[in-house]
Amino acid sequence: MQHAFNPYTENGGTILAIAGADFTVIAGDTRQSEGYSIQTRYAPKVFKLCHGQGVLAVNGFAADGNMFVKKVKQRLEWYRHAHAKDMPIRSIAPRRFFPYYVYNILGGIEEDGRSSIHPVRGVYSFDPVGSYEREACRAAGAAQALVQPFLDNQIYFKNQTPAPGTVFPQHLPLSTVLEIVIDSFTGATERHIEVGDGLEMYVVLSKNSNALQGLRADAHSFQEVTSTADGERVFVIRRDLKKD
Repeated sequence: MQHAFNPYTENGGTILAIAGADFTVIAGDTRQSEGYSIQTRYAPKVFKLCHGQGVLAVNGFAADGNMFVKKVKQRLEWYRHAHAKDMPIRSIAPRRFFPYYVYNILGGIEEDGRSSIHPVRGVYSFDPVGSYEREACRAAGAAQALVQPFLDNQIYFKNQTPAPGTVFPQHLPLSTVLEIVIDSFTGATERHIEVGDGLEMYVVLSKNSNALQGLRADAHSFQEVTSTADGERVFVIRRDLKKD
């Protein structure tokens, strides 16, 4: 008889991120499970990184995810003390993190090496080996096969034909993006047992963003979690999802 030890397991849940013209939305559900067994109904998968305005979503093996977030925050704190500034998103992105068995999505606003008055949205997705890619939208986790095609259709407009004389918009407004995120998780919750309970959506706004204008106050309840008053602003929105 062969005996083998596997230190990894899948703890369900789903994460996603969508980049707009001057904002980024990073979201995840709160259910933690193993197979058909629900371990807890509130296990956050989206974390605001210390001091800076980057937001990291982790999914996969929950214990590794929590440890990886602690390690990242520790490294960012060391960098801040050594250089008297926060590490930019594009510098955090290429960090390898194996043997942590986690799928990560990093989101925020970055300067992209051009001008400080032209912020560029940043969404980076990672696999457990550390390979990364910069994208406009990405989903990962248990319901990735359900959510990513929906994002491809709604954000990249794949398999859509514009009406005669019209073109697809280059960037969607924040209100539309939030509705897409909510619809993504609502549909995933209906079809996947490893997704559900709660939804946390982090919104990172650039310094001069007016993305909040036009949003109905009764539609989304924003709680600001910004660390400093001289940079980007970060908000979190929490909603309930189906619990059974």
